[in-house]
Amino acid sequence: MRIFAIADLHLPGGQEKPMHVFGAHWENHFEKISRDWRDRVTDEDIVLLPGDLSWAMYLEDALEDLRSVAALPGRKVILRGNHDYWWGGITALRDRLPEGMYALQNDAVALDGVVICGTRGWTPVTEASSQEDLKIYNREVLRMKLSLDSAARLKGDRLIVMMHYPPMNERFEDSPFTALVEPFAPCDLIYGHLHGASFREAFNGMRNGVRYTCAACDGLRFRLADLTEAVPSDRE
Repeated sequence: MRIFAIADLHLPGGQEKPMHVFGAHWENHFEKISRDWRDRVTDEDIVLLPGDLSWAMYLEDALEDLRSVAALPGRKVILRGNHDYWWGGITALRDRLPEGMYALQNDAVALDGVVICGTRGWTPVTEASSQEDLKIYNREVLRMKLSLDSAARLKGDRLIVMMHYPPMNERFEDSPFTALVEPFAPCDLIYGHLHGASFREAFNGMRNGVRYTCAACDGLRFRLADLTEAVPSDRE
């Protein structure tokens, strides 16, 4: 079994959403992703999708995109991104998910000893942040705690955390998310959201025993990140 990740697929959701308006490299981007996916992923593997899967506004319109992803090999674990407006009540979503696809919300899932948890996150806060942004950010921190606590109750030999937003600011400083996540000693924290110059400046690497990976699909040149090799924690 191998573990892969890719974020920000931005599938059309039944709308005219040509991604090449963001650059020629986005032309036929899902075909590029699908080709790499089929070449490397088997049905026993796990693929993590941390947010912005579809431009759809409603679940009914997102189902075609969900089915397109579900038709690819592997077991898929999805997380809400800031553009996933179609993601409403979790019960209704799970009732409509294709077979082999799992949605995280305030909880965790265990697949063959790999425990996966996480939350969307929010834009890193500063002194200039609005009260509304602070409210959303703090709510997401709480949701991360609920998800981590759920993960701790599951049996597994490897923990992976997913977020959509980056877990820290552009200076890679400690944040409420890193302070909450790192004591749980996950092998990996996977996130997306960042594109272009922001992706190139994203933090990728080891930090306090956790391997951080930005998996936004354009930054990965529309190839899945392979997370199969677990990174041992530097803590006892």
